[in-house]
Amino acid sequence: MSMPFYISPEQLMADRADYARKGIARGRAVIVATCTEGIVFATENHSQALHKISEIYDRIGFAAVGKYNEFEALRVAGIRYADLRGYSYDRSDVTARALAHAYAQTLGTAFTTESKPMEVEVVVAELGHDASRDEIYHLSYDGSVAQEHGCVVIGGDQDTIDAVFRSSWEPTMSLADTLTAITQALSQPPQKDAEHTMVTPAPTYEAALLDRSRPRRTFRRLTVTDFVPSTQGTRS
Repeated sequence: MSMPFYISPEQLMADRADYARKGIARGRAVIVATCTEGIVFATENHSQALHKISEIYDRIGFAAVGKYNEFEALRVAGIRYADLRGYSYDRSDVTARALAHAYAQTLGTAFTTESKPMEVEVVVAELGHDASRDEIYHLSYDGSVAQEHGCVVIGGDQDTIDAVFRSSWEPTMSLADTLTAITQALSQPPQKDAEHTMVTPAPTYEAALLDRSRPRRTFRRLTVTDFVPSTQGTRS
């Protein structure tokens, strides 16, 4: 009779976390940051159809990195959750904090009970009626939740991009200046290939803004023209 294979719970969780982190690191980074006009989301995305940044509800935006089919399922579930809650109670009762808690339950359950963890990291941001009430929540593959203040970077070469972006970003910057800082940070070559400088052209960016000037549905996608001042800088 063969002996059953044993692995300690600590090793099992460590292996799952390592597996998820490697999958997430293969995705291109997403930056979410506040600016005077609202909350901006941006990433490099060569696809015109597969979005990594989306609207969840009136004042709530969503961004994710990792396996597309997994974070797309989370996005759809979030929209259904928000629609049901807004229909049952009031549109003002739909909050990013409640949505983050729901995502945390799903991610945490998958991490501990499923055959493999979800290879995703998610950001849920809610635009406040003034800048002091903006909320940004960062959810990891294991269901842990962190409330970020001002900006967050997920996926890709996260540490390098975060350091470059924070060196030039301030929460009181305009949208144009924030996009300049974002494109400069996202154009950083990976650490393992730092000797090759690669500039990403503007049309490959996907970006959106939770626009504080809009009264109800605040989400709007940004176009190439929004990046014009910043791309002129990166091409010089």
